[in-house]
Amino acid sequence: MSDVLVDGHADGEIAPPGDYGLLVPDGWFRMPLEPDSWKAPVRALAERVFYGQDDAVLLKREFIKAVAARAEEGHANGGVELYISTASIGPVPLSSSLLVTVAPAEEDIRLEAKGRSQEITDVVLPFAGTATMRRTRKVPDAEDPTGNQLPVTVVDYAVRVPNTRAVLLLTFSTSLDMYADAMVDLFEAVAKSLHWK
Repeated sequence: MSDVLVDGHADGEIAPPGDYGLLVPDGWFRMPLEPDSWKAPVRALAERVFYGQDDAVLLKREFIKAVAARAEEGHANGGVELYISTASIGPVPLSSSLLVTVAPAEEDIRLEAKGRSQEITDVVLPFAGTATMRRTRKVPDAEDPTGNQLPVTVVDYAVRVPNTRAVLLLTFSTSLDMYADAMVDLFEAVAKSLHWK
């Protein structure tokens, strides 16, 4: 992460931050997305999720495959780390995730509105500066290759990394449609904890 940020600044400017920090809820499992670095964390996450379920071998294998594919896709798109919630309230898992991405910045870092069910606003992150927030509700196609049939709420925060030509993108998602507003409030709290180091 540091190398990506440092490479983006111009000579003579104040040094950019070397890293960032976030406060995430208990039960959110962190996976770094450097090449081949997610294999052990994905297995550890599967062990945690399927702890005590010795009869769930096939489900566990499919879970590992799906999370590894998500980590690989995230890395291919500039992702530097992925968080997946393992928390639950009683028997209900709090299905949510956060992908952190570093991307090159153009002059305007506003997220574009494409399609329906979108809301775009500017927000102030107390320790990181102004960000553009986009909330989207996606209803999966009947032929979705992941097999997901639940609407997914995605919230993106795009914030310019100081003294660089890079943008840090926080992409939160949840399939808890009934509790989407509460989850979005949680995502906002995490985004507002973003700080530069």
